[in-house]
Amino acid sequence: MTETRTRRAEWIGTDRVLRWLRTLRDDLCSVRLDPLPPSVWLRWLPHGVLWVAAIGITIGGVAQLQHNGHLGAGLASLLGFAPGGAVLLAMWRPVPAWWLSTGAMLVGAITLHGRLGTTPVVLFTWPWTVAGIIAQLLVLLLLTLRVRARVAFEALAVTVVVTWLLDGVWGAPPHQSTSVVTVVLAAIVVALGTALRGRREARAELGRQASLTEEERARRTLLEERSRIARELHDVVAHHMSVISIQAQVAPHLVENPSDELRENLDGIRQNALEALTELRRVLGVLRSESPDEDAPDVPGTGPHSPQPTLDRLDTLVENTRAAGLTVTARINGERRPMQSGVELSAYRIVQEALSNVLRHAPGATAHVEIEYIPYGLLVSVANSRPDGPAPPSPGAGHGLLGMRERAAMLGGSLTAGRRPDGGYRVFAELPAAAPGARPVPGPTADPTSGTIGAPDPKDDHA
Repeated sequence: MTETRTRRAEWIGTDRVLRWLRTLRDDLCSVRLDPLPPSVWLRWLPHGVLWVAAIGITIGGVAQLQHNGHLGAGLASLLGFAPGGAVLLAMWRPVPAWWLSTGAMLVGAITLHGRLGTTPVVLFTWPWTVAGIIAQLLVLLLLTLRVRARVAFEALAVTVVVTWLLDGVWGAPPHQSTSVVTVVLAAIVVALGTALRGRREARAELGRQASLTEEERARRTLLEERSRIARELHDVVAHHMSVISIQAQVAPHLVENPSDELRENLDGIRQNALEALTELRRVLGVLRSESPDEDAPDVPGTGPHSPQPTLDRLDTLVENTRAAGLTVTARINGERRPMQSGVELSAYRIVQEALSNVLRHAPGATAHVEIEYIPYGLLVSVANSRPDGPAPPSPGAGHGLLGMRERAAMLGGSLTAGRRPDGGYRVFAELPAAAPGARPVPGPTADPTSGTIGAPDPKDDHA
């Protein structure tokens, strides 16, 4: 029993070692391309510094190996170019660059081992040359910044083990040992690189979270605006259903001796209208219970139980906006006529939101509202001049445009918004009065940047 447990423990230990070796092989036997990206603040300056460092490492390494190490020019050049090349290679493939730097040190240490002590006055730095130390530190830093922390610590562990085997186990004639300095500096560089990489990943994650939060806020604002539109349109639909119900109830009395079939059909129409009204009230109750504060009246006559506004109240809206400190002019072109309730409600809300945006985001600007009646709909334009100064920060910037576009799209129309050449801003909406999908007949040509729709009107209402 004891022997079985011992064998099982040995097998488990061996399996763990094999798994660790496989992980080490997978992590450090990689030639994956990983270019060093430009710095956010310094752009390509770090790349230039690395090129200069590689040239200096190569020149210093060749000189030390040739003069102090007493190597031939060819061998000294080969061993001296390897650390500098490793620094350059690390800008694209950090893992192979680390192998090149470590391998060059190992070959150089073995080559120089027999020549140590030949010059007792000047002790040679071994197993790492000065150029090799600098190259290894730069390579480890570039490696740590672009690979997982586990891979960086594995590379550090291999560096420490190789250094210990050369200087601590194998040993050499009298020399100036660089083992302790290399190991300490390498550990510091790996720790620094890991901290910088963690900070960079944290900032990237924070940016992703902020982007997701902004998307979620925009999505929530869109849903809230759709709910608000649905609550407003409830009154419009309920009005039509009520009219249908009353007309179905009165119709039998307008006909002499109506047939039973006619009475039955009209009763059915009235009953269906009443059922539809009941369902609408239920839906409205759900929508209002989700956002009870959104129906609070802003000004008298706009409460949740007040009639929905139409273009007949445009003058009141303009006057209220002027009272808030904004200079507004308004003009109505074309033959004014009653429109569908949803069209007038959407046109009113678009003008209201556009003027609110001018108040919030264009301090000191003047605004011009223009409504034009075309044969199959409305053209709505709200333009403002260049603001006098920067706008104060406002949360939810751009969310008002979502609601305006939803209102236009609901009617089968379109809405555009953008800056004008003079530095102002313009919102332009085309609202067809026909059913969504019908192609509206265009009215007068509208310049998307001028802020006007047609020719000047002598009835222009100036502030």
